[in-house]
Amino acid sequence: MAPDRPRHLPSPDHNIAMWGATGSGKTTFLAALDIALNRSDDVDWRVIGANDASTDVLVDLSSTLAVRNEFPERTEGMEQYQWRLIGETEHREGRMWNRRTVRRAHTLGLDLYDASGEWFDNDFMGDREPMLQSLTKSRGIVYLFDPIREFKVGDAYKSLDGMLARLAQRMLNAEDAPADGRLPHHVAVCTTKFDEVRVLQTAEHLGLLDYDADEHGCPRVTGDEEARELFRELCSVSATGTAELVLRKLTRYFREDRIRFFATSAVGFHLDPAANGFNGRDFQNVVPDAESTGGFRIRSGVRPINVMEPVLWLAERLADASAASVLDTEAAR
Repeated sequence: MAPDRPRHLPSPDHNIAMWGATGSGKTTFLAALDIALNRSDDVDWRVIGANDASTDVLVDLSSTLAVRNEFPERTEGMEQYQWRLIGETEHREGRMWNRRTVRRAHTLGLDLYDASGEWFDNDFMGDREPMLQSLTKSRGIVYLFDPIREFKVGDAYKSLDGMLARLAQRMLNAEDAPADGRLPHHVAVCTTKFDEVRVLQTAEHLGLLDYDADEHGCPRVTGDEEARELFRELCSVSATGTAELVLRKLTRYFREDRIRFFATSAVGFHLDPAANGFNGRDFQNVVPDAESTGGFRIRSGVRPINVMEPVLWLAERLADASAASVLDTEAAR
């Protein structure tokens, strides 16, 4: 797909890229993002297609997940989506004795290359340049870690290592390379499939669960430290024993204060119809599909967990960077 150039939407302040191994749920995450934003009463951010082709994809992805209760088809090769994340953030400005709160509008580019995970592998023989350019121009990265796939296959490190080395070579050898030798991105590390029994049980065993205060009472992992601990624990059961190197690699190449961890689920939990709430004995929302071989279907409504939060965290951090740049420019005049 080669989308036409956007003509009317404002140019983005920054761009966000996506990274993850084969089958880590990149397309499903994208589909769930729009649903999560529309479900929320607490945020006023929205995803808008930057052209007809990307708008069609956005509508199709959301409809597949929310209306047909099906998962989007696995990405083959490379797909480019030109979306815009539009919203406002609040900032405190002015000198100490004359501080005021102002709202600034922001447009962030979700010019995402949704590549099949093998594009990141060390032994991939195709052209990596589009993906590498996307990562190079972005300042935010959504990194997806699928603990179920890692337990069975164990290829998270393989999918991270080669592309990260090439990204570092390109950016840290440039004339404007960061002085501290770290890549300039903010990274949202998302442990996916939180709705899976083994992932939820691990979080419960570690004492990391909180419960929503609404009528559904669904569990979630809310804090950065708690989500980091869950990530670290799930890395320890990698099929190849290499997943623990993922965290070491991330913290070696990116600044630690620019990395935040999340435990996410694109579909959320099945709710007990009688109580319209979470039932610890019957919560799985993804079940085998009797009509397809080896396929799965979504049992009930899609209620994403911590899907918009990583993207909004990136949006706010990048918006803060843009606001700081504006203030620096104004102060220099």
